[in-house]
Amino acid sequence: MSLSRIESALKRIGLDRYMMLLVLTVLLASFAPASGDFAAVLRQITWWAVSLLFFIYGAKLSTATIVTGLANWKLQLGVLLCTFALFPLLTLAMKPMILMGLPVAIGVGFLYIGCMPSTVQSSIAFTSVSNGNVAGAVCAASISNLIGVILSPLLFMALIPGTSGYGIEPSAIWKIVQQILLPFAIGQLCRPLLANFLNKYKTPTMVVDRGSILLIVYSAFSAGVVNGIWQVVQPAQLLMLIGFCAALLAVVMGIAITAGRLAGMSKADLLALFYCGSTKSLATGLPMAGILFAGQDISLIVLPLMIFHLLQLVVCAILSQRVRA
Repeated sequence: MSLSRIESALKRIGLDRYMMLLVLTVLLASFAPASGDFAAVLRQITWWAVSLLFFIYGAKLSTATIVTGLANWKLQLGVLLCTFALFPLLTLAMKPMILMGLPVAIGVGFLYIGCMPSTVQSSIAFTSVSNGNVAGAVCAASISNLIGVILSPLLFMALIPGTSGYGIEPSAIWKIVQQILLPFAIGQLCRPLLANFLNKYKTPTMVVDRGSILLIVYSAFSAGVVNGIWQVVQPAQLLMLIGFCAALLAVVMGIAITAGRLAGMSKADLLALFYCGSTKSLATGLPMAGILFAGQDISLIVLPLMIFHLLQLVVCAILSQRVRA
């Protein structure tokens, strides 16, 4: 069987090159973690890679697309409610069950999932593959991430108990604005110069998007391996965490699709709500965690988000192919 056929077969079950690279990155960090001066340099490179990514997002985003998408208030409100109301409530309700058999840092990380904005690239891509409302998805995902820069850390600060030992400093929000929101704003200002190039050549955006995530994953898990993450998390606990993440994803997807139908949404809008409302951003969540939890068990905290991200990609990839067919 040729390599292209193998890749096509893997895509049908939700496994593409990016997901395999994510798994390989975790394995690389497990067996060859970055440490010392190399780890410090890697953190600086990662910071600038993330800033570049959001600069490109800003340069690509069309104001006309946002205006058009905002007119569909049912879709936009539905995505925001799923992302910043339904998810936090569900993760808060599930957290006590998680703490029965998993470390506190993982319980904190599970709650962190609920506070994150929607994905950008993935949700738009899956909506497009399924023949959904792409303009609405672009608007919803972009607004979710822009609001999330401020709202996500504030939500987390409101939900995390003071006795957990994982509080965050309010000054961290300004650092997040510097790394994410400010480059996005500069990208918007540079849009007249770069928009045509970025829309014509999509590879640079994809390379920066995927590459920055892989860098953050390698950096975070390297720190975790150095601090003994795989001695803290046993295989049975990892399976338990995967089960909780799968349950969370299934419940949110079920509620999103049911709510959309009850609201009388068209099929195209329903698909945009489904993909944007049930997914969480790794590109925003990982760098934000690096700022919010500096000096804490970052690898354990981001582990639930990593697993949830992989699950959502696999499930959405499979469903989008079936809907399209």
